[in-house]
Amino acid sequence: MVKINSSAGENRWQSLLATPPAIHKKGYYMHQHGYIGRKMRLPKLQDKPAIIVAAFGSSSRGQAAMDAVEAQLTETFADYQIYWAYTSEIIRRKRGLPSLLETLAKVESDGYRKAVVQPLHVFPGTEYQQVKETSLYFPGLRVVMGETLCHRWDFIEDVLAEVSGDFLTGAGEINLLALHGTPLAADPVNMVYMGIGHLVSGMYDNVYAATVEGIPHIESIASQIRKDHARTPFSRIRLIPVMLLAGIHVEDDLMGEKGSWRTRFEAMGMEVDCPTITCGTQEYFKGLAFRKECIQFFCQRLQRALDIMKHY
Repeated sequence: MVKINSSAGENRWQSLLATPPAIHKKGYYMHQHGYIGRKMRLPKLQDKPAIIVAAFGSSSRGQAAMDAVEAQLTETFADYQIYWAYTSEIIRRKRGLPSLLETLAKVESDGYRKAVVQPLHVFPGTEYQQVKETSLYFPGLRVVMGETLCHRWDFIEDVLAEVSGDFLTGAGEINLLALHGTPLAADPVNMVYMGIGHLVSGMYDNVYAATVEGIPHIESIASQIRKDHARTPFSRIRLIPVMLLAGIHVEDDLMGEKGSWRTRFEAMGMEVDCPTITCGTQEYFKGLAFRKECIQFFCQRLQRALDIMKHY
């Protein structure tokens, strides 16, 4: 019978356990892909949630407005780490910007287990729903979604109050709110677009609302304006974008040289303009991102989401 020296074996293992886990004198290494190895390489977990701003993005002229939004968010939420994500695949390819999935993965790898995602969408349409679905089911992160600029009817009234500062108010002068709209008939956000048209017609005597894509359709609204114009002639109409960035939709669809809203109303004998703003040495059409009060509204949506996160 062979006798095993159990005490010697126990002493050897006790010696190994007492040695720091990185390296042992006799060549015992902790495997870098083992469970303990992975745990030791993980970054320290962050106490505060990360902030992820989800934007459509801009490829050129709209960047000046986006810079203003970023500056205000950075100042207001200086105690938080702010990440950016971009929902437009075209803009991501052009500028090498991260998608929402890439940014969520970056946030998780940086040691965050909580994040607030604040979309820079004006209305809660299909794209907002896509951002929400991507964010809420991302593994490893507990996410709270911020609301859109016009997520509630009182929010819409606040935005209208801000925009109304640019309304024409003289005799024979009217205003037309230009909403983005959606081509999807089944999108629930169509109710919001229709509701805004009904809301402004009741609140103001000289304000209409139409969308670039969807309803209220510009054809039907232009027909209504033509009928009203026949009864009480209008001399001037102002096209006011209710869009975050007054980019190609405003430059081409609203104020373009051919087949635009401007040429449509000029054919009725009206003078047409669109609010502008000077930033640096350049003049831009005035989207919501150039309105400081609207940026503050986004800050309020984000702060509310951060307050909710305190309970999770």
